[in-house]
Amino acid sequence: MVAKNQNTTTKVFPVLGMSCASCAGSAENSVKHAPGVINASVNFATGNLTVEYQPDMIDAVKLQKAVQAGGYDLLIEDEINQQDTLEAIQAQKFKQLKIKTIWAIILSLPVVAIGMFFMNISYANEIMWAFATPVVIILGKDFFVNAWKQAKHRSANMDTLVALSTGIAYLFSVFNMLFPEFWHQRGLHAHVYFEAASVVIAFILLGKLLEEKAKGNTSSAIKKLMGLQPKTVMVIQPDGTETQVAIEQVTAGDIILVKPGEKIAVDGLVTSGSSYVDESMLSGEPVPVLKKENEKVFAGTINQKGSFQFKAVKVGKETMLAHIIKMVQDAQGSKAPVQKLVDKIAGIFVPVVMSIAIITFILWFILGGDNGVVQGLLAAVTVLVIACPCALGLATPTAIMVGVGKGAENGILIKDAESLELAKRINAIVLDKTGTITEGRPQVLDIRWLDKDDSTKDILLSIEKQSEHPLAEAVVKHLAGVTATTSSMFDSITGKGAKANHKEETYFVGNRKLLTENNIAVADDLLKQAHEWGNQSKTVIWFANSKQALSVIAISDKIKETSVQAIQEIQDMGIDLYMLTGDNETTAKAIAQQTGIKHYKAEVLPQHKADFVKELQRQEKVVAMVGDGINDSTALATADVSIAMGKGSDIAMDVAKMTIISSDLTKIPQAIRLSKQTVATIKQNLFWAFIYNLIGIPVAAGILYPINGFLLNPMIAGAAMALSSVSVVSNSLRLKWKK
Repeated sequence: MVAKNQNTTTKVFPVLGMSCASCAGSAENSVKHAPGVINASVNFATGNLTVEYQPDMIDAVKLQKAVQAGGYDLLIEDEINQQDTLEAIQAQKFKQLKIKTIWAIILSLPVVAIGMFFMNISYANEIMWAFATPVVIILGKDFFVNAWKQAKHRSANMDTLVALSTGIAYLFSVFNMLFPEFWHQRGLHAHVYFEAASVVIAFILLGKLLEEKAKGNTSSAIKKLMGLQPKTVMVIQPDGTETQVAIEQVTAGDIILVKPGEKIAVDGLVTSGSSYVDESMLSGEPVPVLKKENEKVFAGTINQKGSFQFKAVKVGKETMLAHIIKMVQDAQGSKAPVQKLVDKIAGIFVPVVMSIAIITFILWFILGGDNGVVQGLLAAVTVLVIACPCALGLATPTAIMVGVGKGAENGILIKDAESLELAKRINAIVLDKTGTITEGRPQVLDIRWLDKDDSTKDILLSIEKQSEHPLAEAVVKHLAGVTATTSSMFDSITGKGAKANHKEETYFVGNRKLLTENNIAVADDLLKQAHEWGNQSKTVIWFANSKQALSVIAISDKIKETSVQAIQEIQDMGIDLYMLTGDNETTAKAIAQQTGIKHYKAEVLPQHKADFVKELQRQEKVVAMVGDGINDSTALATADVSIAMGKGSDIAMDVAKMTIISSDLTKIPQAIRLSKQTVATIKQNLFWAFIYNLIGIPVAAGILYPINGFLLNPMIAGAAMALSSVSVVSNSLRLKWKK
C-alpha cells in the first residue's frame, strides 16, 4: 500500500474463486501490497473487491494479475457486461456444485452400507475403495486445491480440515487395503476408513450447495432496482421532433416526453402537461401524486394515465434511484457471513490438531519401545481421524436448516443464517406504516348520504369510472354491486376532482374547494361528519349536484386486524418499537394512537429511514427494519435484521433477509422466538462437537495408555466420529417439535 499523494480512482471488481472468509483476507492482502494501491477491501459476503488506486501506476489488468498471484481471479469487464458475465459464472458454479453433491451422496451410500453392515463380504475393501475414490479425488478435489492455497498463505480454514482428515483417512485406508500384512505381522488388524472420507465430503458439499443457493439472491435486488429505469426515452428536439434515444445518451437540459404507463427515466422538472405519478418506490404511500408545471419528478417512478414533458436535471449516477441503488449495495456489502466465525475457529483448530498428531507420533517414537513407530503412527492417524470436522461442520448448518424449515412451515421465509442468529438479540424494531401496519391500499370506509338518500349512487359510480384519480378506484370497488348509469360531458378538474352531466343536471366529485368554487351548499350534518373523519386522518371527498352536497365519503388505508396485537406483543417483549412513514403528522399520530405505538416519525424520506436505523445502531441497538416497499429497501439493507411483508414489492423481499408471507405482523415475535431456539441449538451442537474433540483427541493420542493400557483403535475413532455427527443432527431435529 502506498501513501495517498495524488489523484486516485476507486472501483469495485468481483473476485472469483473464493470459498471462505480466509480467502477474502488472502485476496485482499494480494492487492494491498501491489504498487499504486492506496487501499483495498474484499468482502466475502458480496464477493467484491473495493480498491482505491493511482491509475498512472496500476490499471485493472495489473490488479487482476495481483489477485491471480494469490490464487484467485478478478472480473475486470466494463460495468455494462460485468453483471451478466458474473451471473453466468455463478450459475455455472452452482450447477457444477449441485452435480458434485448429488454424485457424492450416491457414491457414498454403498460405502456406508458396506462399512457398517457388510464388512465380511468378499472384496469389501476393494468395493468401498472403488466407490470412495471418485468422491475423494474427483468430487472433493476443490477442498484439496483450496487447502493448498491456504497453506501457501500460511493459513487454514474448513477446507484445510476437510482435506487433511479425508486425505489421511483415504491414504491410510488404501495402504491398509494394499498391504494388510504390514499390520498382521505386528499382531494388528488392518482397518479401512473409506466411509469416513467419502461421507465427510458428501456432507460438506451439501452444506456448500445450500450456502451458494442463499448467496445467489444477493444481486437480484440490485438488478430489479436497475430495472426501474427504462432503456430508452423520447427526447423532444429543439425543432419539436421526437427522437428515441438510449438512456445513456440523455444529458441534463434535455426535454423528455412521458406517455401514460411509462417509467420516468431521470430526475427533472415538469415543463408542460400534468399527470398523476406513482411515487410509492420513494414515499411508500399508495396514492399517486399530481405533477404539474415546475413539479419535480424522479427516476424509477411510474406515470399514470396522463402525458407530460419534463426537463432532465439529474442523470446517470446523480438520480435519486441511483443513490438508492448505491446505498443498498453499500449496506449489503457491509454484512459478513456467519461462516466467518467457523472459519476462524478452524484456523486455530487445524494447526492445533496437526501439532497434536505430530507430538503424539514423536512421543510414541521416543517412549513407545519396540512398537513405538507403529503405535505412534496408528495414534497419530487416529487423532486425525477422530478430529474429522463432520460434527463441527454440521453443528451450525443442520440447526439452521431445521430452523429455516420450521419458519417456512409458519409462514416465515428466512434467507440466511446470520439473520436467524441475530434475531434473538433484536431490541429495536422500526416499522414502515403503509403496507406493514396498514393494508397498503386505499378503500372507502364509509359514505354518509344526505337524508339517507343514496338514489344517485349510480351516477357517482359512472363519474368515478371515468376518472383517472387513484381514489376513484376505491369508490368504484366500494360500489361494485351497483349498476352505473350513463353520464356525459365528463371533465377532470386538475387538483380538485371531476364533473359530468346526467339528464340536464351537473354532478361533481372532489374536494371541498371544488364545491366552494361552484357555490354548492353543504348540509350541517354532512359538514360535521366530514370534520370528524378529517380529525381521524381519513381522506374526505364530496359528491354533489349543482345545488347541494349529496354525500361525503371517507377513504383510508385500513389498519390490519392483527397489527395492534402484534405491536402489543413486541412491546411486551421489552423491544423498543418505532413507526416511520412518509405520511403527514396528523395521519401518523392517529395511526400511532390506534395501534399503541409510543414512538413515531412522519414525513420521512427513504434515505432518512436508513439514517434513523443507523442512529439506533450507534446507540448499540440491534435493529430490525420491517417494510414492504421499494422505498424501504435502503433501510432494510442497512438494518441488522431486515423483514419484508410478502404482499409488498419484490425488491423489498429480495433485499430483506426474512419475509413474512402473509404480511401478518404477529409472525415477527414468532420469528424472534424461533431465533432464540435455533441459536440455543447451535450452541448445544458446537458444545458437543468441541467436547467430543476435547475428550476424543487426547484419548486417541494415547493419554490413557500409561494408566490402564488403553489405546483407541482407529476403527473406534471412526465410529466415534460418526456418533458425534449423529448426535449433532439428532439435536437439531429436536427443533421440529418445539412450539
